[in-house]
Amino acid sequence: MVVFTGDVSAQALALSNSYRRLGNLGLNELASGNASCRIPGGMLITASGATAEDIQPEDVVKMSLDGEVDGAGKPSSEWQMHAAIYLAYADTNAVVHTHSDYCVAVASQVQTLPGFHYLVGEFGGGDVPCTPYFTFGTPQLASSAVEALAERTACLLGNHGMICRADDLKRAVYLAQRLEITARQYVLSRQLGKPKLLSEKNWEEFFEQFEKSRYGR
Repeated sequence: MVVFTGDVSAQALALSNSYRRLGNLGLNELASGNASCRIPGGMLITASGATAEDIQPEDVVKMSLDGEVDGAGKPSSEWQMHAAIYLAYADTNAVVHTHSDYCVAVASQVQTLPGFHYLVGEFGGGDVPCTPYFTFGTPQLASSAVEALAERTACLLGNHGMICRADDLKRAVYLAQRLEITARQYVLSRQLGKPKLLSEKNWEEFFEQFEKSRYGR
């Protein structure tokens, strides 16, 4: 049986507020997408069917990373993807998954978001990878996301959406918004033709400057 320690009410409130903010930003609509945060012994995750309009802290589900639920709540169908990311990355304390419009548009091409703009580098490298398509809520989708996030804080999910990981919820929501903005700008750029990509030297200089400035933090 999973054993949780400490009061997680503050984390449940923060998670519900973060999910509501994703809706207010237009990154999730209706009951699409989900968010979670790590707690001792497992994670808190938004409930299946939760919407930004009606979510409350009591709609957050407490569970272990192997799927054992504490209480009567039903976790998001994507709980395996969140749990797999926490198990793979000890520095990750929050995960956000959205079906935001422009991320879905690019992911539906099942293509990497290339390094057309320097802020692509904010996700850890010179591009944002895209997984192949896998059915939602499956171990295959979970493992493909873990693999794509190996050297990144975000990836696209083929024919699906996006997912990102961070050290806290505020940063995870920020990354989800930043990726949607970047995907929108890429789609707009493609309407003018094929954008010029940054060179290896450009990326070396970017990451040197990025580490100095801690852009976006």
